[in-house]
Amino acid sequence: MADRFFPNDMPGYVEEEAAPAPAAELSSSSSLHTLLSLPYPVLAARFLHAALQLKQKVVHESWEMRQRAAGDFTLYTGALGTALLLFRAYSVTGDRADLATCAEIVAACDAASAPAGEEFVTFICGRAGICALGAVVAKHAGDVATVARYLNSFKQIKISSKFPDELLYGKTGYLWACSFLNKHLGENTIQPTTTDMVVREIIKDGRRLSTKSCPLMYEWYGEKYWGAAHGLAGIMHVLLDMDLTENDKEYVKGTLRYMIQNRLPSGNYPCTEGDNYDCLVHWCHGAPGVSLTLAKASQVSFLILNELKPLLCAAAFYSLRYGALIVGSVGSMPLQLLEIGFHVEIHAIEWHDFEHETQFHGVVVA
Repeated sequence: MADRFFPNDMPGYVEEEAAPAPAAELSSSSSLHTLLSLPYPVLAARFLHAALQLKQKVVHESWEMRQRAAGDFTLYTGALGTALLLFRAYSVTGDRADLATCAEIVAACDAASAPAGEEFVTFICGRAGICALGAVVAKHAGDVATVARYLNSFKQIKISSKFPDELLYGKTGYLWACSFLNKHLGENTIQPTTTDMVVREIIKDGRRLSTKSCPLMYEWYGEKYWGAAHGLAGIMHVLLDMDLTENDKEYVKGTLRYMIQNRLPSGNYPCTEGDNYDCLVHWCHGAPGVSLTLAKASQVSFLILNELKPLLCAAAFYSLRYGALIVGSVGSMPLQLLEIGFHVEIHAIEWHDFEHETQFHGVVVA
């Protein structure tokens, strides 16, 4: 494997101590082993404190030091990402100051994106993300008029059949914003009549490139990607949130089965169809993005949880061992651990066992 990742040298498992370490041992220079041996409530509190400090640094450097201007309005690389971070912090702490700053940033992104072309339609890289987050933040602020304004703007977004199907810039990215709104504002905030038309286009495009062994396949700039950003993992993840027909469910199920059966011997997943080059361990490409999709699949009734669990563990553990900042384990593992922890019963000993495995074989979706 090429070195497009940082090896994770953390211990596979550290036994939790019954009592907190003395205060002197809890300084910023505490050893990793000491920190990991803390009782969970103590360790969780330290992580939260560190995360909130980092949040303040991000806001200062990406917003305050830039004259509170949204030069890049996207969630992926710009100011809207800072706004989403603030909304997440507010969701945990209830700090209204974070909610107010979040609303301020979203408003700046809204203004900055107004002249953008009609191709910017997704949750991560377009108007859909701005309007969706804006409406949700306004709801929490009790601003009914602003909720209505953002929802009206969202409903003005037009999805063309000429758009790609992928998550970052395409139809699936628009559907992700619809799911976000329906989750936070209530089911049918975005009506099924809107989402179903887009789903039908995505399924139709996937069937056009399908094979006997893979019911759905997609291209982006001529490449058949597997990852979350441009390929199968991201598209399947969002489709699992949609109201699918029985045929659609079988297509999604068969596509996940195909991906699982054709994963790399290391436990990683190919970047593109037929590519055995094993070096990308990113959310965009490889096991990190796929593990999030498998976590999502484990919540869906037409897929079998017990069959997915070992595969989810394998993909997530591979992401833990190898990765990089932003597009690797440092960025994606917190999300994976949240998904796994809430929806799959995982014990530390299982993660420890995976450390001694180099091959993952023989488990498929029923």
